Amino acid sequence: MAMRKYVTKKKRFLHGGDYNPDQWLDRPDILAEDLEFMRLSKTNTFSLGIFAWSALEPSEGEYEFGWLDDLFETIHNNGGNIILATPSGAKPSWMVKKYPEIRRVTSKREQELQGRRHNHCFTSPVYREKTAQMNRKLAERYGQHPALLMWHVSNEYGGECHCNQCQAAFREWLKEKYGNDLEKLNKAWWTSFWSHRYGEWDEIESPSPLGEHEMHGLVLDWKRFVTDQTISFYENEAAPLRELTPEVPITVNFMADTDELIPFQALDYSKFAEHVDVISWDAYPAWHKEGVSTADLAMRVGFVDDLYRSLKQQPFLLMESTPSGVNWHGVNKTKRPGMHLLSSMQMLAHGSDSILYFQWRKSRGSSEKLHGAVVDHDRDPNNRVFQDVTEVGEVLERLQDVVGSFREAEVAILYDWNNHWALQEIQGFSKETLRYPQTAQEHYRYFWEHDIPVDVITEKHDFLNYKVLVAPMLYMLPIAMQERLKAFVDAGGTLVTTYITGIVDENDLTYLGGWPEIMQEICGVKLGETDTFYPSDTNRITYAGQTFEVKDYAALLTVTNGEVLATYLDDFYKDTPAVTRHAFGKGHTYVIGARTEQAFHEMLYKEITDKIGIGAPFAIEHEKGVSVQVRMADETAYVFVMNFTEEEQTIRLPFQLEDMITQQKEEGQVRLEKYAVRVYVHKGI
Repeated sequence: MAMRKYVTKKKRFLHGGDYNPDQWLDRPDILAEDLEFMRLSKTNTFSLGIFAWSALEPSEGEYEFGWLDDLFETIHNNGGNIILATPSGAKPSWMVKKYPEIRRVTSKREQELQGRRHNHCFTSPVYREKTAQMNRKLAERYGQHPALLMWHVSNEYGGECHCNQCQAAFREWLKEKYGNDLEKLNKAWWTSFWSHRYGEWDEIESPSPLGEHEMHGLVLDWKRFVTDQTISFYENEAAPLRELTPEVPITVNFMADTDELIPFQALDYSKFAEHVDVISWDAYPAWHKEGVSTADLAMRVGFVDDLYRSLKQQPFLLMESTPSGVNWHGVNKTKRPGMHLLSSMQMLAHGSDSILYFQWRKSRGSSEKLHGAVVDHDRDPNNRVFQDVTEVGEVLERLQDVVGSFREAEVAILYDWNNHWALQEIQGFSKETLRYPQTAQEHYRYFWEHDIPVDVITEKHDFLNYKVLVAPMLYMLPIAMQERLKAFVDAGGTLVTTYITGIVDENDLTYLGGWPEIMQEICGVKLGETDTFYPSDTNRITYAGQTFEVKDYAALLTVTNGEVLATYLDDFYKDTPAVTRHAFGKGHTYVIGARTEQAFHEMLYKEITDKIGIGAPFAIEHEKGVSVQVRMADETAYVFVMNFTEEEQTIRLPFQLEDMITQQKEEGQVRLEKYAVRVYVHKGI
């Protein structure tokens, strides 16, 4: 049974968010009002200093900490906690004027002007020196303050710089990777194509639309370098914090693509996770978006939650969210009544120990003055949004026993950033329909809809901890990974793989001689050519007496030692295998050759889970659109039941349970109104 693990110094749900008092230093009435509103809204934790460099150091060497001193004391006396940020995400103008080399250079080799944010050079010795200096002063001044809960290093790292300093750093990174052997690099990048072989290291440039950007090995290594160099910049920031406050945990707020709710792609978070103490991320789902059902969006949020929770196998923090709307979606729709509590509870259900917002108070001017906030321009604690936040705060106080509990899973979905980068540059199949993260989410859907816990893992995790491993579209599949998959199946695991798998190695070089021998051995098939569809193309497969539509991709499979489960019904490959199963060692491997409709996943994964004996950890009957997620600790189950539909739903409880929110006991049939949520507690599991 999982034991509790607390990721911060306080055993409480964190509720609050990004607070920017530096924007209101000339308004003491506003600052006093904030403290009263914090009490009214049941908030307890505030992130300070995220973009406050010019307020902390208005000119070089001139520091003004008095305003921050006051905030530490007043928030602490108010019973609150502080997550103190380092301000490197937005550099001050005086610094850019004196040290212009810290400005970022684009892939077109244009140096950016001062402005916006996240546009510094992450290689610049000057900027590294300045950030380390600032962070040391913050740690010296506030590191032992009782209000300090954790460090929030920078903000939403991202982007890349192509300046001369970064070019030199990239070449040094390549020398280390390839053992200072330029010929080894030439072979890995296949530079003989188009006669692009390098004769000297200084001939190598980062990818650019003005020059080389179709050499896949170069592009892939550049993306890897950007991750490593960003981590290096972060470590430079974190060094004085770890030296002076080793007991204070450090986080970096990760992100997700907000249009489709898929993992952020520019950095390999599986590597970054090794360098932080706590995973936190900024979630901004576009609830009520036209053409997307609430349940579908909730499934995608659950996938990202489960990925970020799984990175360190411990609770994570929701560092940013909005209590209402945002200002940068195509249509900035506000949350409907009930959605704020429901969406907050979903975060808890998948492993978050916080509900934090951007932002506490709306800015009066500039780009985020219309972004959602706890305190609106009307300064009215009686408005709907403020009351929604207060409701969440009240609920969190009733759920304190959930803090530190965890989710245990027997099923894992394998997700790989390098694989996605390679697919982005593939120049084959159809770029419009490859959609690797979305495909992984479609395989995740069955388990989410059937309340089966899932860890979304990376290649850094131990596969042997799971009974089922789903690994769709592993286009990039190094030999070492193939060996690990083989060991997993041989030990008794069930592997599910798909079309567009095992085509290239870690250097994005294709395998010669057909599908890799290890994959043939464990799958009992050979993966042949892949038919790529136009949107109007169709095919069908027949499986277990039923017919299912095929879209986008259909791979031709040749069975060598496997069992055919489904065959194609149309086109020149009619009657050939579409889905196979093979017994290998103590386990089984399934190969899905075609992209099918969700109804096929429903049947196949039901067969797999029934055969292995995997099911929901807590059986509550419900219809689609209702999600049941469980956190467990100390022989206690915390059961979150959430209605992600626009209609009333009825659930059936297996026995009498107490709802921690209402503190009422319920049994039998229970009606859930639109967007309703229950959190049941059951002890003695």
